[in-house]
Amino acid sequence: MLLAVDIGNTNMKLAAFDGERIVASDRIPTKESISPVTATTLICESLAQHGIRKQDISGIVFCSVVPPLTTMLERAAADTFGVTALDVKEAEDRGVRLDVDKPDGVGTDRIVNAAAAYGLFGGPAIVVDFGTATTFDVVTGSGIFVGGVIAPGISLASEALTARAAQLPPIKPVFPDNVIGRDTDQAMRSGLMYGYVGLMESLIRRIRAEIGSETKVIATGGLVETIAEKTDIIDELEPDLTLQGLRLIWELNQE
Repeated sequence: MLLAVDIGNTNMKLAAFDGERIVASDRIPTKESISPVTATTLICESLAQHGIRKQDISGIVFCSVVPPLTTMLERAAADTFGVTALDVKEAEDRGVRLDVDKPDGVGTDRIVNAAAAYGLFGGPAIVVDFGTATTFDVVTGSGIFVGGVIAPGISLASEALTARAAQLPPIKPVFPDNVIGRDTDQAMRSGLMYGYVGLMESLIRRIRAEIGSETKVIATGGLVETIAEKTDIIDELEPDLTLQGLRLIWELNQE
């Protein structure tokens, strides 16, 4: 089996693949100070809940935006699973080619998302990922990643609003019944949730106008299903897009 790991700023998401099928998945809160032993224990415990033993894992592929955890996972792969983990950053074939001003500065999670969108749905495409940051990544019909947009994520924006305004309480990222809020909680949730729908729709229209193509829109991330209920601009929902992209890149590099 293949173990795919997406190390993000908030969670470490993992999935075990049997061929193209995900047979186990989980998320572990990200902590930069986590040791290889602790991380391996948590990963093994997660896999064990699905009846998967460490000796069942024959390959590991990952992407990371948290450098200390990159080294951690490489050590865990070698010491516990007896394999050499493939870091997408070092992969010879990443599924898409980059045509941007600073290729080394592009987060590997964005590259993986673009590769997954192109591999699963073709191009041109815009990938919207509702994570710690909300990202919009553009891949052409010939599989070239040409850049995108990065905005604060929904949870991040909510936390910043509460932290900087003493009289505003914490809120849940849930749509209110109406756009016009009849109390502070409703008004804040409306601004946050409908505001992000508007942000997404406006940016997608502007991206399409700039590249001159009616691109398909693929969305992923923790709140993707909630957001999708309030817009018709999303063509495909794929909650496991990044993990599927890791699988595709692994397969490309085995060939």
